[in-house]
Amino acid sequence: MFETIEKRRSIRKFKRDPIADGDLKRILEAGRLAPSGGNRQPWYFIIVNDAKTKSALSKAANNQNFIADADTVIVTLGDSGTTPTKLSYKLSSTRIPHLQDPMIAVEHMILAATALGYGTCWIGAFNEDEVKKILKIPEGLSVVALFPVGVPDEQPTPRPRKAFREIFFKESFGIPLEL
Repeated sequence: MFETIEKRRSIRKFKRDPIADGDLKRILEAGRLAPSGGNRQPWYFIIVNDAKTKSALSKAANNQNFIADADTVIVTLGDSGTTPTKLSYKLSSTRIPHLQDPMIAVEHMILAATALGYGTCWIGAFNEDEVKKILKIPEGLSVVALFPVGVPDEQPTPRPRKAFREIFFKESFGIPLEL
């Protein structure tokens, strides 16, 4: 698992090779098994393989043309109708389950894709109204993310990360955790 986390990169160049159906199913299953607050599972996923639809999505995503080059684009939806009103615990006022929980599922799928040798790129820059129109997404559902999945045609080097002591603290903010 740690090797997969270290290996994951944002891929923006894909080969035209298809994803094996069995691999796609495993990737999707990883998302289905993701945890969610109160086990509400406030998500849906649209799997797009059609070239014209992928092209339209890439235009709706600020002309990020590489999206259309991937074998598959997974569009992640959050169900705002799945409200936390019946949960037995109090949610923080900043917790938005229909947006945050689908992101957990996306990360599960991205790591599964990486473990299987595929590349992905989390896309958060898109025109939501345009994506909804292209995919006939009903009211009450939010487009949370798009991510292309395919055989990578590049191997980017790791991007810089903040130092451990800059982001992990012990007992209170500002006291670096020393391990």
